[in-house]
Amino acid sequence: MTERKPPERSWESWVEEQIQNAQRDGEFDRLEGKGRPIPGIEEPYDPMWWVKKLLEREKPRCCPRPSRSAPRPTRMLDEVWTLPTEAHVVDRLAAINAEIARANRTTAAGPPTTLSPLDTDTVLEEWRRRRREHAPRIPSQGETLTWPTTS
Repeated sequence: MTERKPPERSWESWVEEQIQNAQRDGEFDRLEGKGRPIPGIEEPYDPMWWVKKLLEREKPRCCPRPSRSAPRPTRMLDEVWTLPTEAHVVDRLAAINAEIARANRTTAAGPPTTLSPLDTDTVLEEWRRRRREHAPRIPSQGETLTWPTTS
């Protein structure tokens, strides 16, 4: 432990003397990283550098709740396009919106969620459009359908 600064000395002169004594005694000779460049010194300043370094060093096994819950409504929405009836679509959208509300309501820590409830009418319109585009063509009376061939 170092001695206390004498009252008659300035801080600058006392600290400088402490540094010179440590240099003379070789205290700076065995420092980790001595002679190597400082990592990231050339990169632009990032105010979250310390968080990134902490995550890199600690490698946490869990994620904040929004990171885990955000993909679930997305997966649920992907399944909507395969549902057979509008009633099924409306029921699934109600479940998705309930999941989104739960995620937004219960997230107290971690990054905020970016989820907002889905508009049922808009999703239904898209579901109908996709059904029309992918519906099999029914031949008119007397018409026969042939398979396309590649030549």
